[in-house]
Amino acid sequence: MPASDTASVTADDLDEIVRLAVELLADTTEPAWNAKAGDLEWTCWETAEHLADDLFAYAVQLGLSTGPLDVYVPFAAESRRPGGPRNSVHADRASGVSGLMQVLQASGALLSAMVRTAPPHARAHHTFGPADAASSAAMGLVETLVHTHDLARGLGLDWDPPAEICARVLNRLFPDAPRGTEPWATLLWVTGRAELPGRPRLTRWRWYNEPPSQTP
Repeated sequence: MPASDTASVTADDLDEIVRLAVELLADTTEPAWNAKAGDLEWTCWETAEHLADDLFAYAVQLGLSTGPLDVYVPFAAESRRPGGPRNSVHADRASGVSGLMQVLQASGALLSAMVRTAPPHARAHHTFGPADAASSAAMGLVETLVHTHDLARGLGLDWDPPAEICARVLNRLFPDAPRGTEPWATLLWVTGRAELPGRPRLTRWRWYNEPPSQTP
């Protein structure tokens, strides 16, 4: 794998992917957002809100310094319908697609800012292990990359993110991912969204937040 692909994940990577996602999704009509997002049971609108909520949640977790530190910050969350995502972040539907994109962009910018300013010892609580700044950026990237894939499927768009960023995310969070395969296809495989040649689609998956030297 080229050296540029094994470099640390950065806030610049997150900025770039959020920018590309917003650019792709912004030029759509609002009725299309009522369609299901790929194989998810959520609508495209709900999925975009969920993505913004993920980025927001990772940001606030990284900023927590008052204990206990091994819990999620207790922002109130609610689902707007049975079976819908439980979010703290919701976009005003009256603001339309442009407003939804502002919510997504702002949540991404919040996480990027926290990644840039977090001290080296900062750790964000997560089910998959405490995350430092680089892991938090990588988690935000996974969410943005794969949920934009879900949204693109639901909206009839093409989404082909930069291979080098996908490779850095794989290197940071998925130490057991296949090497020598196309990074974007591999990221879709490790997140249960596609098959790889000779490898069936996963039904369960996870990532590893620990620094690479500590991963299994």
